[in-house]
Amino acid sequence: MLLDLVPEFLDVLAARDPRGAWDAYRWRHRPLLDAYWRNYVLDPDDAQAEPLVQAVLRADRQDLRHLLATHDVEAIAADAAGRARSVLGISRGTDVVLMVGMGAANAGELVLDGRGVAFACLEHFTGRANPTTDGLGLPPALLAPWLAHELAHTVRYTATDSASELRRLVLDAGGYYDFWETGRRATLRELLLNEGLAVHAAQAVAPGFPLEAYLGFSRRQLHRVRELEAFLRRALAPDLDRCGLGLRLRYLGGGLPPSARMVEGRVIPERAGYYLGWRMAAPLVREVGIAGALRAAPAAFTEAEARHRAVQSA
Repeated sequence: MLLDLVPEFLDVLAARDPRGAWDAYRWRHRPLLDAYWRNYVLDPDDAQAEPLVQAVLRADRQDLRHLLATHDVEAIAADAAGRARSVLGISRGTDVVLMVGMGAANAGELVLDGRGVAFACLEHFTGRANPTTDGLGLPPALLAPWLAHELAHTVRYTATDSASELRRLVLDAGGYYDFWETGRRATLRELLLNEGLAVHAAQAVAPGFPLEAYLGFSRRQLHRVRELEAFLRRALAPDLDRCGLGLRLRYLGGGLPPSARMVEGRVIPERAGYYLGWRMAAPLVREVGIAGALRAAPAAFTEAEARHRAVQSA
């Protein structure tokens, strides 16, 4: 199902009492919006949330209005979702949500009572950086691969034939995804593969973009990660089967200080784990296709990499 919350949010801004209208809007969509807040922003009932809500209500939305006037974003999202269902073998009910966020993630994934949700915050896809919304200025065309990326996560988390660690953790949590809890309990290997597979999925569903666009990198950042690849693969090997939120943030988080990204005396590029996971997943994706790889256990990727190395050295 495609759910477009953006018109309703714009009605909030136009209301006589925008703050009161915001509370009503949040209440109408509370399970979805509260899960978004708790996974990607902060506790919505915390005192720190109020200044953030006020800033969002005051922000300049001309770029968002221009996007909606010049692009049929619902059609873009519906087309991307349809292609993802075909390419990724999505058979379970899954929602795609277009919304305005709180300046945090440009897109993301949730699981609500066992149902996968892929969302995109449109303030980031206007093609114009906006400091009042923290909008990244991504081109609207990137909405399709970003949604494909998030839909791939929902497959790994909810498909009945998925053998991933993350599906087990979602089941343990009663059918809900928690970014922080999975970050503590999933192995680094699973977390890297999860993101790497989503990059492969986006390439398969929405081809035609350069690799750095799928990774969310600049060209310079991609070049730097490639330079460091041998070092990074060697340095992270002892941690691959360890769990810890710090590991997730070090390799997959953005906005961390250099001290938090220090590995064996070197500061690694932000979000380097997306590239590393993409490389780790590649042999199995080539062998079984992206739909099969999305559902595979971590051990299957290790075995595929071993077979790939054996062929290269033969």
